[in-house]
Amino acid sequence: MQLTADQHLLKDLNRMAIVRQLSAWPGQSRAALAEALQLTKSTVSALTRELIAEGWLLEREVVATGELGRRPTPLFVDPGRLVLLGAELGVDGVNVVATSLTGDVLARARSPLDAGRDAHLALVRAAKLLLQVHARLDTPAQRVIGIGIGLPGAVDEARGHLHFAHNLGWRDLPAGRLLSEHLRGTPLQGAPLFVQNDADMAVMGELEFGAANEAVPDPLIFLSLGLGVGAGIVVEDRLLTGAHGLAGEVGHTTLDIDGPRCSCGRRGCAEAMIGFRAMLPEGDAAGGLAEVQRRLHSKAPGSTEAVAQAGRYLGMLLANLCAAYDPGRIVLGGSAVELGSPFLHAAFQTLEGFATAASVATPTVTLTRFGADAVPVGAAALARYRLTRPLIAARRLAAAA
Repeated sequence: MQLTADQHLLKDLNRMAIVRQLSAWPGQSRAALAEALQLTKSTVSALTRELIAEGWLLEREVVATGELGRRPTPLFVDPGRLVLLGAELGVDGVNVVATSLTGDVLARARSPLDAGRDAHLALVRAAKLLLQVHARLDTPAQRVIGIGIGLPGAVDEARGHLHFAHNLGWRDLPAGRLLSEHLRGTPLQGAPLFVQNDADMAVMGELEFGAANEAVPDPLIFLSLGLGVGAGIVVEDRLLTGAHGLAGEVGHTTLDIDGPRCSCGRRGCAEAMIGFRAMLPEGDAAGGLAEVQRRLHSKAPGSTEAVAQAGRYLGMLLANLCAAYDPGRIVLGGSAVELGSPFLHAAFQTLEGFATAASVATPTVTLTRFGADAVPVGAAALARYRLTRPLIAARRLAAAA
C-alpha cells in the first residue's frame, strides 16, 4: 500500500517521538513507550524494528533479577552508528566536532582563521575541518545524518543566510549555499545542513543533550560572553528566532545611553559594556581573553575594577533577561566565563541586588557543561533537533515557500 504525504508525516512523527522519548527517558520497554506515547503496541514494535535497523536505537539484554515471567527488553538511543557534525565559525577560529546522537564528542578539530578573517576562506576552512573529522569516524559503520554551523551574528536559518557578524566584518553572507558548494563531491555531500547563530546553537546543546530523566527548564536561556554578547532562547521546546532571525541579539540592547561606541555603531550596548573591549585599554582591545587574564595576573592598574565593572553590567543584563522572560534557567558560556570570580562574582552580586529590590526570586544561573565546545556541540544538537521534529520542519518549509 502506498502511503500519502500525510501518512508519511504521521509515521515520521511517531518514529521521532519514540527517539525523543528514549532520549529523555532511556531504558523504556516497547510496552512502556506505547503507553507513554498513546500508540498501539504493534505500531511501536514495527517502528522500533525500523529504528534499530537504521541505527537510531538499540536494545540491551535484560539483567536477571530472579523474578518469574518474561521481562521487557529496554531500549536506548544508539550512541554509536549515527553521527552529527557541528562547527563554530567565530572570532577565534573554526571549531568542529563529531558527536553521537546522545551528545558524546567522538572527534574534534580546530583551526585559526586567516589574518584577514575573510568569510569565504573561513567557509573553505570549515569544509576542510568537517571532512577531516569525518575521516576519523569508523565509516561505513558510522554515518553522518546532519551538520550544524554556528555563526556569530544574526542568521536567517531557513535561507542559511548570515545578515551580519559585526565582530568579523561579515555581511549578507549566503553561508549555507557556499558551504554546500564546498562539500559538493565529498562524502558529506547531501547531508542536511543547518546554519544558525552561535548562541542559538549553544542553547540547543543544553536542550538536546541535557541530563536524562530531568525536566528541561522553561524558558531556557544561553548567554554567550566574549568579545561579543549574545543569547539563545528556548520557550516551550521551541527556539525563539524572531521574525527576521534577530531574536537573542541582546549584545546590542542598550545598558548605558551615554556609554562607549559598540561595534554596531550605537552607544552603550551590552557588548560594549560587558565584552572584552570593556575590560581592556583601547589599544589592547584585540588581545581578548588572554590579554585580560595577563593584566589581572600582573595586577595592571585598573584591570580588576574594569573586569568587576563589566561583571556588574552583566548582572544588569541578567536582571533584564529575567524581567523579559522569567527564565527557568540561564546558562553562561563563552570564553569570558574563564575569568571566573573577578567577573562572575560581581555579576551575581548585582543580579541578587536587583532581585532583592524587586522582591523576586533569584533565577538559577549555571555555567555550560560543554565548555569551549558549547557552540559546535550545540550545532550538532540543532541538527538532531531539526531531524527529530518533522512537524516543525514541515511548517518551516511551508513558511519559507
